[in-house]
Amino acid sequence: MLTPVHLGRADIVALARQWLGTPYHAQASVRGVGADCIGLVRGVVREIHGVEPQAIPGYAADWAEANGEEALLAAARAHLREIDPADLAPGDIAIFRYRSRFVAKHAGFAADARSGGLSLIHAMEGVGVTEVGFGAWWRRRIAGAFSIPRSES
Repeated sequence: MLTPVHLGRADIVALARQWLGTPYHAQASVRGVGADCIGLVRGVVREIHGVEPQAIPGYAADWAEANGEEALLAAARAHLREIDPADLAPGDIAIFRYRSRFVAKHAGFAADARSGGLSLIHAMEGVGVTEVGFGAWWRRRIAGAFSIPRSES
């Protein structure tokens, strides 16, 4: 598990929002240059901790379907603190399953929507890193929810 950090939720959201507008690029994780959804999460965690929590092997668009392993959930469980999806709050990370019998393969940060409630900061092919409403469509697809370990002091 990652070492707890002295950042509040608003700080984590602010870091994730610095990635807004970053173009989509598969397997990339460089703010302003390119990122996919996993790269966004990796990049923000790297900015917080200064290092990657683990090496990421190369992967194709169908990586999850190819082997059926829940690699994304396993990596999150190894490095983050798992929380109840009902407790998802700004600064937390949500992992999604697009279809009920498929493995989870999308991730993003919950943020405080300016209109109230939650928004989602994530990277989408053809769009890049964007912030959208965290509505029922996304909530139904949550496969896991995690927080970056934070110290309470």
